[in-house]
Amino acid sequence: MGKHLTLDERVTIKTMLDKKESFKSIGRALNKDCTTISKEVRNRIVFRKTGCFGNNFNDCVNRWNCTITKLCKDSDCKRKQCRKCPKCHYVCDDYQKELCPVHSKPPYVCNGCEKRHKCTLEKHEYSAVPAHNEYKEILSESRQGVVISEAESLALDRFISPLLRKGQSIHHICTSNPSEIMFSEKTIYNYVDYGMFEARNLDMPRKVRFRPRKSKHDSVKVDKACRVGRTYKDYIEYIKEFPDLSTVQIDSVIGEIGGKVLLTIHFVKAEFMLAFIRDRNTAASVETIFERLYWELFPDHFMRLFPVLLADNGSEFSDPKAIELDKEGNQRARMFYCDPSSPYQKGAAENNHSMIRRVLPKGASFNHLTQDDIDLMMHHINSYSRSNLGDFTPHEIFAHFYGKEMLEKLGAKLIPANEVTLLPALLK
Repeated sequence: MGKHLTLDERVTIKTMLDKKESFKSIGRALNKDCTTISKEVRNRIVFRKTGCFGNNFNDCVNRWNCTITKLCKDSDCKRKQCRKCPKCHYVCDDYQKELCPVHSKPPYVCNGCEKRHKCTLEKHEYSAVPAHNEYKEILSESRQGVVISEAESLALDRFISPLLRKGQSIHHICTSNPSEIMFSEKTIYNYVDYGMFEARNLDMPRKVRFRPRKSKHDSVKVDKACRVGRTYKDYIEYIKEFPDLSTVQIDSVIGEIGGKVLLTIHFVKAEFMLAFIRDRNTAASVETIFERLYWELFPDHFMRLFPVLLADNGSEFSDPKAIELDKEGNQRARMFYCDPSSPYQKGAAENNHSMIRRVLPKGASFNHLTQDDIDLMMHHINSYSRSNLGDFTPHEIFAHFYGKEMLEKLGAKLIPANEVTLLPALLK
């Protein structure tokens, strides 16, 4: 009996779910345990925000008797009532999400639901082809490189770095602590090379004497299962479904290897960019910044500014749920990833990085910089007029889209045109 489900078996699962068959009956038909079927369905759910005939998507508990109008203040909006709009939950203070009880118990999906044709809630579906494609993608990634989570990395760092700084070798550490370190010596060397630990190669005197071998592949990577359902193709489909939502591109700017790094947040329509300095290029540091913005801006303003986030495949963006959801599990943003080796898919942010490099040349250390220094640099960059913005500045265009009050909340300042400086001397 095969260990993995095939496409034909997944088609059988979908067909039987559509007929309201139980997990036990599906398991008997496929000669599988019912828990296998249950895990397959729960792990491969496709989420769709679609309405029904005559009604757009809306999952607010008050959607049928709501009388609120003109929330979006859009003069071109032809909807008489906001409950007819699929995006009212982004701006409504009275929004309360209704959870379908079907999704919390078997079969966990809407397949076979008799009320589906008149339901405006979020649909949870099991579909054979997307489920099989997701399985193949995860299977392929699991056989490439070394996968380690953020929590595992931090735990290893806390244990290994102090020992390395005492002059101990990796061989000695792994040999003396086999029960604490469940990785090979080669793997630990790779993690140090990749900059995942506070200890560096310089903390291993013998290591730095040898010329590094050339490697065709990066043998260390972070778990990429989080990117399933968040690919660039998924991003394009999501934007087609919600064309009015603006995209914010996020990226990192690296200074000296192993030193401080910048997180950049680029508002594409306004070409306005925020930047935050971090001690280390980790997922936890990115999460901390977005959590701080969420509470400083308040949830309604945060969801208005960051409805859709587009990132590259860096390890610092490997925990999307920490950004997408607040501490109570409420959705506050949607995050997607560019295709590997495709920086042009977020070219707006990449182009704006050239402005940062005027002040902080490539290879320069950020270790001496503070957040006040970075804020000053971004004030000057956002006050630099752009021809593609009609000779307006990103600061002015951002104010047009989101208002001056939002700029004040973000601490942005407009620098007079003749005082804008985009040279390293700005931070000296």
